[in-house]
Amino acid sequence: MTSLELGPVLRHVGTTTATVWVETSERCTVEVLGTTAPTFQVCGQHYALVTVEGLEPGSCVPYEVRLDGEVVWPIPGLGTPPSHLRTRAQTDDTGRLRFVFGSCRYPPTDDPEFEASLGIDALDAYATRLMDLVRDADDPATVLPDAVCLLGDQVYADEITPRTERWIRSRRDPDAEDGPGLEIADFGEYAHLYSESWTDRELRWLLSTVPTAMIFDDHDVRDDWNTSQAWREQMASEPWWPQRIRAGLASYWVYQHLGNLDPETRHADPLFRKVLEADGDVFDMLADFAGRADAEVGEPSGVRWSYRWDLGRTRLLMLDSRCARVLNDQDRLMINDHSFTWIEENATAAPGEDEVDHLLLGSSIPWLMPPAVSHVQSIDEWAAARGSKIAENVRQAVDLEHWPAFRASFDRLADLIRGVASGPAAPATVCVLSGDVHHSYAAEARYPSPTRSRVYQLTCSPVRNGVPWFMEYVFALGWWRGLSGALGRIARTVGIGDPPLDWSTIGGPWFGNAVSTLEVDGRQACLRVERSGSRGGLEAVAEVPLT
Repeated sequence: MTSLELGPVLRHVGTTTATVWVETSERCTVEVLGTTAPTFQVCGQHYALVTVEGLEPGSCVPYEVRLDGEVVWPIPGLGTPPSHLRTRAQTDDTGRLRFVFGSCRYPPTDDPEFEASLGIDALDAYATRLMDLVRDADDPATVLPDAVCLLGDQVYADEITPRTERWIRSRRDPDAEDGPGLEIADFGEYAHLYSESWTDRELRWLLSTVPTAMIFDDHDVRDDWNTSQAWREQMASEPWWPQRIRAGLASYWVYQHLGNLDPETRHADPLFRKVLEADGDVFDMLADFAGRADAEVGEPSGVRWSYRWDLGRTRLLMLDSRCARVLNDQDRLMINDHSFTWIEENATAAPGEDEVDHLLLGSSIPWLMPPAVSHVQSIDEWAAARGSKIAENVRQAVDLEHWPAFRASFDRLADLIRGVASGPAAPATVCVLSGDVHHSYAAEARYPSPTRSRVYQLTCSPVRNGVPWFMEYVFALGWWRGLSGALGRIARTVGIGDPPLDWSTIGGPWFGNAVSTLEVDGRQACLRVERSGSRGGLEAVAEVPLT
């Protein structure tokens, strides 16, 4: 009998449509609420996306998954509430929204000492609480969040668990001279990573019943991915790298990217149509696409991983801040012109569209860092561009690779946000949502000329990971005005202009495994940060009014 290997994962949801992703053990037909879809095959793995259409706007219905007519979800004995498909309302008079976000989730392991060092998974704790709320609710729609946003490092291809190490040793020699060692080598090993990360009971149920938006960060491929041209040249010299980068991007396309897209965009994608029409294994097709997507760093020609979700009067633009980079002797950009132009075009309502009350820009890496850290990153970029090997080594050693390390792009994003926040149809808030840095904070931006919108950097990381103890002091020191002022003077001395805005923390930094919830009601908004407690569950860290 064909089995459900992974999923179901509820992805993009509209007013009348919902997309459900699954991985199965064999080729089969997948059915959800009477809608069917065939699987496609990649390296012997089988996948399907079922686009359920004709749903009632604003409805919330339980669902099952069938493979060739046999019910495989819910799994008997799993002990979770039913999974639901909750569509968006056709018109939303209240504009209420609960948007959960975080990043950097290291998977469960079977090593007690390792588990103790990582702490309790904040997303699992959130899922456990939500399961209890759904069980007790007369109407699950009243307690379910509108979306979960995972802002990178959904898997760790370069920092594997002890269990995965044993699995890799059982299939290949990690000590081979021309191999990646104890890092992920190919698509099959990536499939193992996703299975390890997405099969624990709590997260599996959460992903099955709350629409989830995702974007990659460096560890989805490798630490410091595309931090500089020097990094790319170093990786290109490794014989195992071409297979690794193709497997990384191909697996991301299958496991994360496809579900990010609305049905119209997905079915208009020529690659997706070719995959559905193929009779056999499509890995070669995906590997060719992935190779081209990687090669286009520095010479962008059309691959766009960024995407847009409209959630009532709140708009999410998820930005690819890793694979859309330009890294060459002439330019150093976080996002190439092709993709940035798309972002600018989608940041405001088009003619005929409803105005936006809140604009969310999802970037795996923060835009507004602690000011002192921001200056250090810009100074390091300046020095590395002038051939300083020390600056390049420092950049890679301590991860000086955030928006301030791509100063031209930092300024362009600042100009974009200022334009949106100052326009006649300005939203109440513009929030940049980020992760990556293994601590959480909220910062408010101020432009020289007042804006109509409040502008924020909201960072939540990690969901489950650690940070060296000394980094708590480093990040706290980064907000000290005296230090940032001194570094700003150094930056001006070497010709780096002042940032086009100022910002300061209004909450944090907070450390520990955490999830954040952005709650909006009309043009009101509030941020809630919760941290996993030492005995399980979530502990409130802060509630920060944003309007």
